[in-house]
Amino acid sequence: MLLVISGTTFIIYKVILAVAVFAVSLGVAAYATYGERKIAAFLQDRVGPDRAGPFGLLQPLADGVKMFMKEEIIPTVSNKALFILGPSLFMITALLTGAVIPWGPDLVIGGERYPLQVTDVNIGVLYLLGVVSVGVYGIMLGGWASNNKYSLMGALRASSQMISYEIAMGLSVIALVMVTGTLSLREIADQQTSWHWNIIYQPLGFLIFFICALAETNRAPFDLPECETELVGGYHTEYSSMKLGLFLFSEYINMFISSAVMATFYFGGYNMPFIGRWVSDPNWLAFWGVIFFFGKIIFFIFTFMWIRWTLPRFRYDQLMNLGWKILIPLAIFNLAVVTPLIMLAFGKLKF
Repeated sequence: MLLVISGTTFIIYKVILAVAVFAVSLGVAAYATYGERKIAAFLQDRVGPDRAGPFGLLQPLADGVKMFMKEEIIPTVSNKALFILGPSLFMITALLTGAVIPWGPDLVIGGERYPLQVTDVNIGVLYLLGVVSVGVYGIMLGGWASNNKYSLMGALRASSQMISYEIAMGLSVIALVMVTGTLSLREIADQQTSWHWNIIYQPLGFLIFFICALAETNRAPFDLPECETELVGGYHTEYSSMKLGLFLFSEYINMFISSAVMATFYFGGYNMPFIGRWVSDPNWLAFWGVIFFFGKIIFFIFTFMWIRWTLPRFRYDQLMNLGWKILIPLAIFNLAVVTPLIMLAFGKLKF
């Protein structure tokens, strides 16, 4: 009989798991910068980083040391408290989102279950959307507190962009919740056994969610908030040293978490078809579940990077038109199609 861990063991395990998720998020984000530079080099017929360590594998460490060693400059005309709070808040919200993501099936040690999830709240989807919405305040605070017109313009662009695309993202998630009948990410992942992935039932919803994820993470072609050709560096123009590093690093953490969320919502999460036929030990199932899950995450991260180095940046009017005139109507149409189908499936609608 399997037992659920409790008491002191539960607290210790959760602390260890939270630290592990924190460390993995930072590690993936660090080497995502290396991967991005290598992918960009490949697409542009270059070599990319190749000096720091074999094949340039120590380049992220060199970049981190460089950020820490750089001179820290805080403009005298800035609001110093908010200037410091901006990148800190942006990084904190980026890391908090990983708490509700199920990273794999439960481990079983000594007859007790150890879930590979920091917390399984029954409103995990709402938690994700709420924390992501708070992240924009970090950009707004950083841009406004800098007392720089380019930074303020970048912050205004970021806030209007995120607000616009969060509406379509929220509508696509509502359709997904109606299909799955739950707000728990663990339950959404567990429902997608075999090939019953939600991408089959919600292809339009996934497309809308993916485009909105690009905009929410300020990735090209939606990187208007930091448009170098117009705004020097956008909302982080006045930042230097590790404060600039926090802004840049948070973008890659957001990309990692967005990839994990898309894999959980639409591509089965840690489930892989037919793996249960070959593996019966729960711990080996957990191991392979984590491997498959991270394989899906890496695929989405590669897609993010591929798009960045393939598509040109939108004009601001094009970005707004896409959000309000195309994605939101499509999300409403998707919801209008899903609603009667769900009611029909539960026998609440008859023709």
